[in-house]
Amino acid sequence: MAQPPPYPFTPQNLMAHLALALVWLLHGLPLALLAPLGQGLGLLLHTFAHARRGVALTNLALCMPGLSEAERRRLVREHFMWTGRSLLERGLLWHASKARLQRLIHVEGDVHLAERSERPVMWLVPHFVGLEVAGAATQIFQTRMGCDIYTAQSNPVMDAAFHKGRARFGLALLFNRQQGAMPVVRAIKKGVAFFNASDMDFGLRDAAFVPFMGQPAATLLSPSRMARSLNMVVQPLVVEMLPGGQGWRVRFMPAWTDWPTADPVADAAAMNAFIEAQIRSMPAQYFWVHKRFKSRPEGAPPVYKV
Repeated sequence: MAQPPPYPFTPQNLMAHLALALVWLLHGLPLALLAPLGQGLGLLLHTFAHARRGVALTNLALCMPGLSEAERRRLVREHFMWTGRSLLERGLLWHASKARLQRLIHVEGDVHLAERSERPVMWLVPHFVGLEVAGAATQIFQTRMGCDIYTAQSNPVMDAAFHKGRARFGLALLFNRQQGAMPVVRAIKKGVAFFNASDMDFGLRDAAFVPFMGQPAATLLSPSRMARSLNMVVQPLVVEMLPGGQGWRVRFMPAWTDWPTADPVADAAAMNAFIEAQIRSMPAQYFWVHKRFKSRPEGAPPVYKV
């Protein structure tokens, strides 16, 4: 394993180095063995990560009110097991050979759309727990350079590892969210595809409250506006983690023919409706620990306790 760059010696940095070393050591295991270890990690997180467990339960109470409390708790427990898997299996994405990943990632659909498209392509990628697999798939199954906007990790050791792991196949340009949109726009104009995972609450700037699972959710308008202004083809990518050692499925879905429109608010609602349909097919794998309803309409009370 490559030597990490020097960082100030702090307990947080030491723990980060130890965690990354463990992930590296485990990546050599067969996925059939690594997967249950990840599930075990998820159960530990479910036990001790009280705040995030509470966020997930709140989200499900809002989004799936038809479920009983016991059903929601079982779903959250399963969600944490998938999340634990995604954390340990990141070691495969960051360190396994390209040939091994090609065996484990099962791609479906029009994988090569971005390569042959005369218009720039936006890959629209909802936040399922296997999201990182989609990034790897766009680098090892097709040849178009892609770019992404990422949120820097609070720990510099982890941030460097995320950056290196995501860009290791040489087909990814990563821009920090603090850099704004212009570096991405310049890259797109040069023919780079845009990996857009925008289904999170980023606040009210350039956002509107539109329905998501029956709740008003602050949803970015920039995907629609960017796609329209740059005449982009929008292709959804959806990742499913498969049981045991089967790997992951990445669906390169048909490009949207009626999106974007001249109405970015309607487009945001349509995007959310699409994501809802994907969630209902694999509800335990959506990223429920995110505070999706942190921003609230005027006068509406907060929904999270912390």
